[in-house]
Amino acid sequence: MMEGIHLPEELNKAVQELGFLEFTEIQKRTIPLIQQGKDVIAQSHTGSGKTAAFGLPIIEKTINGKGLQVLILVPTRELCEQVNSEMHKFAKHKRMNIIPVYGGVSINPQIDKLRSADIMVGTPGRTLDHIQRKTIQLNKVNVLVLDEADKMFEMGFIDDVKKIISYLKQERQTLLFSATISSQVHNIVKNHMKNPILIKLTSYIDGKKLVQYYYDVPGRDKFSLLFHLLKNESPGLTIIFCATRRMVDVLSKNLYKQGFNLEKLHGGMSQNRRKEAIDNFYNNKTDILVASDVAARGLDIKNVSHIINYDIPKTSNEYIHRIGRTARAGNEGKVISLLSESDYDNFRKVLEDRSLTVVKLELPEYKKVEMVRVERERNNFQNKSHYHQTRSPRKFNRRR
Repeated sequence: MMEGIHLPEELNKAVQELGFLEFTEIQKRTIPLIQQGKDVIAQSHTGSGKTAAFGLPIIEKTINGKGLQVLILVPTRELCEQVNSEMHKFAKHKRMNIIPVYGGVSINPQIDKLRSADIMVGTPGRTLDHIQRKTIQLNKVNVLVLDEADKMFEMGFIDDVKKIISYLKQERQTLLFSATISSQVHNIVKNHMKNPILIKLTSYIDGKKLVQYYYDVPGRDKFSLLFHLLKNESPGLTIIFCATRRMVDVLSKNLYKQGFNLEKLHGGMSQNRRKEAIDNFYNNKTDILVASDVAARGLDIKNVSHIINYDIPKTSNEYIHRIGRTARAGNEGKVISLLSESDYDNFRKVLEDRSLTVVKLELPEYKKVEMVRVERERNNFQNKSHYHQTRSPRKFNRRR
């Protein structure tokens, strides 16, 4: 048993096997409250260990075979898979039926598994689908968890979440985890939580472990600079963030043509293809992941050494979620942002967060590498050989 947290033996054993040396701040402050049955609002950034913060005490109080007792709502399929995976690890030595429920895959296997589920991790849309089909029983749900609540509401799920809550009994425990407390989050707190206790952590960015840089580069040379950095930085696992699905496709195509081993990830890909990309990156079969912001939340991949912002996000919150993919579990990480003229406004908004320290670097000498236009892919490619180039390569002009 680690200091300050009292867990049953089967959970202690799982935690030790997972290599926990000590609990994080959010875990130390929330687990005892959740064990006591309190409603909790936990405001913390990505990477702070929130899944264990709610997962461990939830598993402790859930009884196998007594019906669906816990509903965990998350904004994306990726986070649904991630939380489900972590919950299974925590419950390794305790009999527990935990199932993920999200769209983009067949609903029939989910219907079968829901009959014996103790804990469900789901996205709002597919959860509502099950409610409307009457394939889910919510009358025994004692605990509701809203994970990444701010992101869920930013994505337009506020009405879905309210509708789902209306099917739950009022005598329940509600746990809300969010990086920010927006007006929509506050509305849920005010109307659907009982005397909640607020636990607020400062930014999880460790300036000693995570360094942040940016280059100011002409837009026409941005790809050339990226090529130079990937060749000369000697990065380990690297995530390159783009603003749009289209840019993810274009950048992936061009990097692959230059011989880089990579995967791409965005919301326009099939669920199976997205899962394959994540698995390959997680298992070090590829060392570069080119992604849209769908990958900025929920992915817990060890040893990501570099985050490269090919496009600058629109808010400091999204920036923080992106860079939270590195410098995890005490490891070091580096963030490099590539600024061109079209990124200036967004970068000013990012720097409104005074906790961020981003240092400008002088441009290195780099050779010019042409970025070519690619045809829009109507179907999700299944492997890298499905990329194809237009007959007359031209310099790519980004369309926002």
